[in-house]
Amino acid sequence: MTQNCRPLKPLRPGVGVGVLVTDSAHFNYVLVGKRKNAMGKGTYQLPGGHLEFGETWEECAHREVTEEAGVRLKEVRFASVVNSIKLGEQYHYITIIMQGEVDRSYPAEPVNLEPEKNEGWTWTRWDQFPQEDHLFLPLACLRQQGFQPFNATYHCSYPETEKRGVKHRDRRRIH
Repeated sequence: MTQNCRPLKPLRPGVGVGVLVTDSAHFNYVLVGKRKNAMGKGTYQLPGGHLEFGETWEECAHREVTEEAGVRLKEVRFASVVNSIKLGEQYHYITIIMQGEVDRSYPAEPVNLEPEKNEGWTWTRWDQFPQEDHLFLPLACLRQQGFQPFNATYHCSYPETEKRGVKHRDRRRIH
């Protein structure tokens, strides 16, 4: 009898992108959904998902929001990054948080395009979020940082896009 003796592959964190979707028609609100997946079931999440090989953070943000909520974004930019760990559940993700505004030159009302994964999308005031134990871990970590999406100063500089010759400028938003 032969045994299949392959060395164990070390566990490594996953890389995800979460997107703070804002809209000029919903001041101080962000788009959130309620998870159906086993990990974090029943918790509130941002649109987002796994970063694909060769994909920039901005491309991932656009793709995930379009696939999950059917809206297009403009002014997509880096917002924060969180390191979410739950060892007991074998969960460790680095989540890059991007922020973008709904592009109202396209259909702008979110639609739940992945009903098997999400109960639906709602606009929720940032200062009236559910308690952290009701948030999916990356979103809870973002809240713990004290991040404020509506009065932050942003500096966009992404080494991976600068290599391609894409230039970014400082963007400051004051509300």
